[in-house]
Amino acid sequence: MISLNNISMRYGAKVLFDEVSLRVAGKDRVSLVGSNGAGKSTMLKVIAGQIKSDEGEVAISKHTTIGYLPQEGIQYTGKSLYEEIYSSAGDINKIQEEMRQIETEMGECQDTSTDEFMDLVNEYGELQERFQLLDGFKLKSKIEKILIGLGFFEKDFDRMTGEFSGGWQMRIALAKLLLSNPSILLLDEPTNHLDIESLIWVENYLKNYQGAIVMVSHDRSFLDNITDKTVEISMGNVTEYSGNYSFYQKEKVIRKELLENQFDNQQNYLKQQEKFIERFRYKASKSRAVQSRIKLLDKMDLVEIEDEESTVNFKFPPATHSGKIAMEISGLTKSYDGEVNVLEDIDLLISRGEKIVLFGVNGAGKSTLTRIIAGIDNKYEGEIKPGHLVGIKFYAQNQAEELNPELTVLQTMEQSATGEIMKNLRTILGSFLFRGDDVFKKVSVLSGGEKSRLALAKMLIEPSNFLVLDEPTNHLDMKSKEVLMNALQKYNGTVLIVSHDREFIDGIVEKVIEVKNQKLRTYIGNATDYIKVKEEEAKSQNQKVRKNDKPELKQKEPERPVPENDSEIKKKRKELTKQIIPVKSRISELEKQILDIEKKIKEKEDLMAKDEFYKGGFNVLEVTNDYNGFKEKLKNVYSLWEAETEKLNNLEKQLT
Repeated sequence: MISLNNISMRYGAKVLFDEVSLRVAGKDRVSLVGSNGAGKSTMLKVIAGQIKSDEGEVAISKHTTIGYLPQEGIQYTGKSLYEEIYSSAGDINKIQEEMRQIETEMGECQDTSTDEFMDLVNEYGELQERFQLLDGFKLKSKIEKILIGLGFFEKDFDRMTGEFSGGWQMRIALAKLLLSNPSILLLDEPTNHLDIESLIWVENYLKNYQGAIVMVSHDRSFLDNITDKTVEISMGNVTEYSGNYSFYQKEKVIRKELLENQFDNQQNYLKQQEKFIERFRYKASKSRAVQSRIKLLDKMDLVEIEDEESTVNFKFPPATHSGKIAMEISGLTKSYDGEVNVLEDIDLLISRGEKIVLFGVNGAGKSTLTRIIAGIDNKYEGEIKPGHLVGIKFYAQNQAEELNPELTVLQTMEQSATGEIMKNLRTILGSFLFRGDDVFKKVSVLSGGEKSRLALAKMLIEPSNFLVLDEPTNHLDMKSKEVLMNALQKYNGTVLIVSHDREFIDGIVEKVIEVKNQKLRTYIGNATDYIKVKEEEAKSQNQKVRKNDKPELKQKEPERPVPENDSEIKKKRKELTKQIIPVKSRISELEKQILDIEKKIKEKEDLMAKDEFYKGGFNVLEVTNDYNGFKEKLKNVYSLWEAETEKLNNLEKQLT
């Protein structure tokens, strides 16, 4: 258990904490929330003992262990991946070393009948019992489970830690933390460097964690699924909410209304008292009453209300007109240095106005594909054809490197702004966390995160009809993400995103493309729909494994006749590709129809679920007929979609 007692902390004139207290115990699941710069990360560092508060104390109960994961800045070298993780096993390592020492001493004993030898035997037995209680015999399998869950492969286990990039270094740090199993986990943005599969694994792992968890995260879905208590840091104080982030948002609105009423009542009371004091200040008969009220006002605790940031309604410049097809990819193969292919013989058709997310493990080829589509990477095999009048804007994670270091933040934006947007640049910059005098800072003095936010804001105000975004939310807070999400929802162009932020993605996309084993696989729906499908697939696969002790022998496919020469092969592939493109186009159109009909069905179902629906005011027969009509239409469209999909599969088989 940890208690923060009357903690105060200041940075210059800014008060981060003013005599705040907080208690974390048992299996508490706490999220720290607040505006950018409120002190969330600082609070974690105080709890972790990384920094000391100006006033107050941090009390830690006996036997409490703390594990802390910072946002970045960790670098491991000198050991293999497996050795580095193994070194964090703590007591298990210590006990194992003691057991090895005793084994050596027992081996050196000449006489096994002596009291000295029996003492060693007894001591060894006690250590062995402790080792077993700590699951020491399962240590190897636990290490492997954690590493694979975080996206490492078995071939990585013997690699030196110094070979891994910054994002993978943070995964190593997280793996060590999970293996050490501290009483309290302190996590600062733990999802920043995870892909969707690893994120879900970590989420499930933390749900079953036996200790307490305190975390800072801008991933709302992650917070909602793990935490059961929310602590808001605001104006130097902490306010506790007994629920997850969604509960906190609703409850905050209620508390804000109550606080505003208290504030208004207090202000009215103060005005009345000030009027009385001013009126009778110089009347001797009222002097006692006046002095009494002055003393009362001096002692009164004033109700304070945090200044609300104005809501930003940012809109993209209208997308310029383009052809029906935004991007057509045929036979794309990409490798690095002529080694193993990252992408192999893939076909992809993106229609105008589609909003798509790319999912896949780190290294699967998501960023590579976006760079090829954006025209940044031209070293590949196959054909990439942008549609008629398609203009692509690309945001990469290293986009900040292209900013002019001599310009200010505001000047950088002014370079790209036109029309009405020019008038709202300060407001737009505020939504991306550049407030007040921040806009006059030169790019050269900005942090890496600030440069990334500026590069994103700059790109978004430039007219285009096809946005390609690689992890656009990594350095954004909740409010900034909401601004971006709302803008992308209203954007009438095409969007292709790489992101693992489920709440953000769910509000935008209608199609998921999974990049796996050098190929692409399409799923209709958003991130939540995709995860449900993958979970069902995993369940189905596990059931098959359980049913079959022996793997089924795959029947050898009959050999297909091979064309006589390369020219005939190329001719055949070209002809098949011509047939495939219109089929994909029809599938894409049918998928849009399915989404539209399902939306209409949902609207009718919501209407019919209302209590007042059958009490008058609605044409029940008409609504019911419409509902049944949509259901029948959906059935017909699905039949057409299945037929076209089967046709596509047959054509693609002929290509292989």
